Amino acid sequence: MKALKILAVPLLAMAVSGMAQAAEGLITVKSNHSVAATADKLEAVLSDKGMKIMNRINHAEGAAAAGLVLRPTELVIFGNPKVGTPLMQCAQSVAIDLPQKALIWEDANGDVWLGYNDPQYLKSRHGIEGCDEVLNKVSGALGNFAKAATR
Repeated sequence: MKALKILAVPLLAMAVSGMAQAAEGLITVKSNHSVAATADKLEAVLSDKGMKIMNRINHAEGAAAAGLVLRPTELVIFGNPKVGTPLMQCAQSVAIDLPQKALIWEDANGDVWLGYNDPQYLKSRHGIEGCDEVLNKVSGALGNFAKAATR
């Protein structure tokens, strides 16, 4: 597991540097808080809404442990089987993108961003049919979580 984190850090560092321009399928929201405070707020709102926090990964700490430097970057992994399972029933391959993840990072200008997968991108990526109601619910919830964590 440690080796996986060490390998992922340089790749993440390369990917994160250009994310403020929004990678394909990524919705980004500028935060008014630090990375840690945004992640804390996100965890609180997720817990309040009955979501299970599965993990929180501090990539900057992982980089430091490997003797590398990375601006603050944290990943929060969360989900709810009552929401994810219906999506997997429509297209089982969407399980590769579940549970949900929110990436919070500080860019080169010192701005903090929260990014998450656009459910419409997942619909297209996995050819999800017949699940528009669930996708719309997920989209609304993710937007609300992001707003609560960043304002």
